[in-house]
Amino acid sequence: MRATGYLIKRNILLYIRDRTAVFFSLLSMVIVIGLMMLFLGNMNRDNIVDLLNHYGGVRDKKLDLQNATNLIQAWTIGGLLVVNSLTVSLTMIGLMVEDEAKNRIASFYVAPMNRSIIAIGYVTAAMIMAGFMCILTLLIAQSYLYITGSFVFTIGQIGRILCLIVANVFVYSSILFLAALFVRSVSAWSALGTIMGTLVGFIGAIYLPMGMLPKAVQNVLKCLPVLHGTSLMQRVCTKFVLEKTFFGLPKEVSSEYQLYMGITVEYKEKFFSTGFQIAYLLLCGIIALSISSILLKKRTLKER
Repeated sequence: MRATGYLIKRNILLYIRDRTAVFFSLLSMVIVIGLMMLFLGNMNRDNIVDLLNHYGGVRDKKLDLQNATNLIQAWTIGGLLVVNSLTVSLTMIGLMVEDEAKNRIASFYVAPMNRSIIAIGYVTAAMIMAGFMCILTLLIAQSYLYITGSFVFTIGQIGRILCLIVANVFVYSSILFLAALFVRSVSAWSALGTIMGTLVGFIGAIYLPMGMLPKAVQNVLKCLPVLHGTSLMQRVCTKFVLEKTFFGLPKEVSSEYQLYMGITVEYKEKFFSTGFQIAYLLLCGIIALSISSILLKKRTLKER
């Protein structure tokens, strides 16, 4: 336990002290916020207002506009939490790649401890920092919503969001640790980080709503944990705002909108349940961590 605690503390301190790494791990979140503020947010909001006008008959346009704005804000916050879960985890796991490239990790392998402890040390440190950044993002978002008089998440919502944060950071930290075992240089991992930081918005259907993507692309994304993690998070964040926005309209309108935006995900006209999506996320993380532990045990010091 002491060895695990040392590894976790060491990795967290290395990340905190590198301000550049902290900035770039949050860069994707900044990009999402910028895109939403510049044009995506207004476009999505206007689409909701048009939808309400089309199906709702005579309505309070000012209230519809406010509800639409709140809905897009909640939807965006859900996406940001998932983006941070992945990008911060990616930066933290990159510490292992750097340790290997500089041969620092050799000292861990000659120490009298199980190699699975090394995996746990890196993954746990990534989970802690990614979770912390997500919680910080949630606090900032909640404060902004309160100050602007938009809406605030309920205690129940916050509890569910925190549980989903834990699930997401576990999955992405585990999968990225497995990927890091096959990367031999810092430059290669940096290239992977650039690609992942760019694609995460598309993979999670954040830059473009799910309904705008071709069916073939949608089917591929449905196999990836990122989409399910984003779907779960956005479903919790938008729950009450959705009900308020689509009040008085047929349930089919709200259902189709949620499907279009990726808040719900279906396969062969059947919606994935919340329980299935959570189980799928956790299973992906457990499988990735198990494979990583096996690969670590089989590695010899000469392979480094």
